[in-house]
Amino acid sequence: MKPFKRRSITVETGGWTLIELTIVISIMSILAGISLVGYRAAIRHSKEAVLKENLFRMRTAIEQYYVDQAEYPYALDRLVSEGYLRQVPNDPFTHSTATWQLISPNYDQNDLTKEGIFDVKSGSDDVAIDGTPYAAW
Repeated sequence: MKPFKRRSITVETGGWTLIELTIVISIMSILAGISLVGYRAAIRHSKEAVLKENLFRMRTAIEQYYVDQAEYPYALDRLVSEGYLRQVPNDPFTHSTATWQLISPNYDQNDLTKEGIFDVKSGSDDVAIDGTPYAAW
């Protein structure tokens, strides 16, 4: 009698099941959504930092101009032409140099000859992450 020989049947799987693909795609979608939220928050933080720096630099230039000239500048372009700034920076939220809100000094109403730019604020209507409007910075 011959010994009984077993045949081994091997099944080779060359692909993934539909359930496995669905699970992987779902996990990747969730991770992509989480990273997108973090990316948008990082962009907003960086724009706020740029706005703070631009306001600080322009206010410093206005103060230096006032100390040197004994008057406030009539336009932001004057700060550039006099060498206090290299260029008027863009508002990072409006992407323009023309949207800066220019604040005049509070002089005596009888002396209307003194005018100029005392302060600069953002022209954006957006609200910061901390809840304050950018126009109030």
